[in-house]
Amino acid sequence: MKDPNDALARRARFAEVVRDDPVDLAEACLLMGAEVDPSLDPGPGLAELDRLAAAVAAKLTAPAEDTEPTRAAAVLALVLGARAGFGGAQADYADLRSSLLHEVLRRRRGLPILLSVVWTEVGRRVGLPVHGIALPGHFVVGIGDPDGDFVLADPFHGGRLLTVDDARKIAAGAGGSPNDPHLLAPAQPIAVLLRILNNIRAWAQNPAQAPERAWTRLWAVELSLLLPRHPAALRRERGSLLVQTGDFLGGAAELEDFADLVGAIDRELAATVRREASEARARLN
Repeated sequence: MKDPNDALARRARFAEVVRDDPVDLAEACLLMGAEVDPSLDPGPGLAELDRLAAAVAAKLTAPAEDTEPTRAAAVLALVLGARAGFGGAQADYADLRSSLLHEVLRRRRGLPILLSVVWTEVGRRVGLPVHGIALPGHFVVGIGDPDGDFVLADPFHGGRLLTVDDARKIAAGAGGSPNDPHLLAPAQPIAVLLRILNNIRAWAQNPAQAPERAWTRLWAVELSLLLPRHPAALRRERGSLLVQTGDFLGGAAELEDFADLVGAIDRELAATVRREASEARARLN
């Protein structure tokens, strides 16, 4: 049985990390993995990123701050893509491990956003300016000055270079605006974490998945609620998931709190959620 005190400590540490400035993106992602494996220690994952960073540093022929973006991208692609084998395939979208950093570091496979976390965290350790870019439908990295000279690379495909036109086509293909002035803006850590957790929630609510995966969706929602910025609608989702997993009183209370929160701006929604709370309480009889 899981030790509830350990679970509380992990959640407390996650809440602390995501409120630090700067946010330690790698540690936050590794703490997500502890929701699946309570024995998980973030230390080995952080050490592996350090090891990969040392391998990148050994291939640089100039100080990181003097390395041209194209050269930096080539070294990262060589070490992380060609040699370490980080990449992805369509089948990885159906595997929860593809959204958990410790598994991505072990398997060398993952979703684009997790592979981009590897690139950005390795780059940060070396001193290379690598930042995530949250394109609609796909996550890539920028290397260099986002307001000046930079290149785009796709870690999902081993670090293949992309042009700005390529990025615009990816955005358009996913239903986004290719002319969005913020299309290539660096993704902030909290936005990255929320997108990862959204991916996990989407994986867990797939109708083809087993009903017990509601527990996975629940912890993803609860970690999202610990972020300093998150959608208020997650409160309703948490209440519904508590009911689904058998905590009728806790779920009803969460639903009522959400109804109180939105009551002043959407009375109809609040009434609907209060009915859901009453139905949850009735299931105790």
